[in-house]
Amino acid sequence: MHLKRLVVAAVLLPFLYLYIMYLSPAYFIFLLIIMSVVALSEFYAMYRVAGIFRFSGIFFGILILCTFYLSRGFLFNIIIYSVMTLAAMRLFFKKDPRGSLYDTSIPVFGLLYIPGLLTFQAYIREIGPEWIILLYAAVWAADSMAYYTGTFIGKKKLYMEVSPNKTVAGAAGSLIGGVLGVVVMKCTLVPVLTVSSVLIIGIMIGAVTVIGDLVESMFKRDAGVKDSGIIIPGHGGILDKLDGALFAGPVLFWLIITIKVIR
Repeated sequence: MHLKRLVVAAVLLPFLYLYIMYLSPAYFIFLLIIMSVVALSEFYAMYRVAGIFRFSGIFFGILILCTFYLSRGFLFNIIIYSVMTLAAMRLFFKKDPRGSLYDTSIPVFGLLYIPGLLTFQAYIREIGPEWIILLYAAVWAADSMAYYTGTFIGKKKLYMEVSPNKTVAGAAGSLIGGVLGVVVMKCTLVPVLTVSSVLIIGIMIGAVTVIGDLVESMFKRDAGVKDSGIIIPGHGGILDKLDGALFAGPVLFWLIITIKVIR
């Protein structure tokens, strides 16, 4: 299984690097739409959202990302109209009012959780494609370091009720991995970073990656599933690979703005 993970990563990562670095922002939006469709499908499948509510949620997820690219001034309106439409659909397609909040809240939350958070990555891509590479390099380095430190030296559990395998040592490893990932990016694609900004961004991404991972684990445990999907051999579902980046994207965006690392 570990070898399969490495082989898949070795094949996909160079392709994604070239795709993000050398194609226009429109192509990146298209990539976000693909990831959103698959991840939303996995999220809705976890909670058994089916039929017209599932397809409508996926459609509105696409619409949110398309609106960001075409006319972001309407983005908030599209989100509100999506909520209104899903609520109205529940009213007319299922007459029994019992469970109506449950039926509408999961599709709505899915829109905020996946395409909603992915819009921050679209903002980051507009600042520069190297920042998207930094985001995923830091998140994946944090994930990898968390895995290895947790496996070899982890003893004390971090959050037993949500994720029995995660340890305090793994969480510390995530912080270290986040910093190491940003250090590599400073030495390669983002030399504008200062030492202090490397530490701030790395630690923050390492910390929020753990939180994003735990949040998805919470949902999976609530839904009674082990993985969100099986689309990537050895890696699980798309949502399993995006969980940390979904939370890290908004954090990185505001860190870039706040500490003014762009000159």
